[in-house]
Amino acid sequence: MDTEIVATLTPSPVRRIIAVLSLAAVALMLLWIVLVTPPSDLGWLFFLVAGGFGLLWLSWRLWTATEGQIVLTRDGLFDSSGRCLTTIDNIKMVERGPFAFKPSGGFAVQLKEAPGRGWSPGMWWRFGRRLGVGGVTPVAQSKVVAESIILIILEKNNPEPE
Repeated sequence: MDTEIVATLTPSPVRRIIAVLSLAAVALMLLWIVLVTPPSDLGWLFFLVAGGFGLLWLSWRLWTATEGQIVLTRDGLFDSSGRCLTTIDNIKMVERGPFAFKPSGGFAVQLKEAPGRGWSPGMWWRFGRRLGVGGVTPVAQSKVVAESIILIILEKNNPEPE
């Protein structure tokens, strides 16, 4: 395994805080509605309580998931815990266009084989043969990582003659 780091993708502190506070604010509003004017219908009461606690859990998950970073090596994309998001050999295409189905400020990767589902809120998601990278990450860093992936693939497919 080539452990030389080509590029890293670190969450923006401002985006991270805004995302967590937005989710937590909506959660607290739902729970506040339950406390101040509880609905008489049990279905709505359950919906508000479950939604409030669900969003609080999601905001905590987002906070902990964005503590790390995404690392690009010549072997693939990894998170800071060492989990492999995808290998370079499994990448079919990188999409960065404005109409691509991708995370905010990030990029999408079409994979040759589906390695299984995964999700790290605000950082990346993987579903089927698609990997989305971005969310609370800076656009400039995402662009560098996406372009670096393309360059690594080009180098592997077209080695320089010796």
